Amino acid sequence: MTETVRWLTPEEQHAWRCFVRLQKTLRGRLSRLLQTQSNLSEADFAVLVELTDAPDGRQRVLDLARALEWEKSRISHQISRMATRGLVMREECVEDGRGAFAVITDAGRAMIEAAAPLHVEAVRTLFLDHVTPAELRVLAQISERVVEKLNEDAP
Repeated sequence: MTETVRWLTPEEQHAWRCFVRLQKTLRGRLSRLLQTQSNLSEADFAVLVELTDAPDGRQRVLDLARALEWEKSRISHQISRMATRGLVMREECVEDGRGAFAVITDAGRAMIEAAAPLHVEAVRTLFLDHVTPAELRVLAQISERVVEKLNEDAP
């Protein structure tokens, strides 16, 4: 049985490529700013944000990987690198000998608290200052709808 490819129309292709270019450019700029201004990588920042949002600054490593859409090996290596720098600690899970928690340290909390205002200002300067409130609402609606559908279809 042959499948029919649903090729993108010129308008769809243009929109998709603009969206991809926007993401790539924004992530690159934000990543460079974080690194130069805060000495945090994009991955460091993402992990620290998740941990500061978690109760007691701790989260199961596998739950953290799921929240970040990362593979198990990536989160494991990232936590190890951050633990070496004193930003997080790895704690064994008493109830489940196979699981572990990532826990933010005081040094990690200090780093994210110093980086957050710089990150927010960069988000404003690079993105928010260039869209209207109405465009922002539409973007939020589109993003929520697509993510909801992706989560429904997740394995």
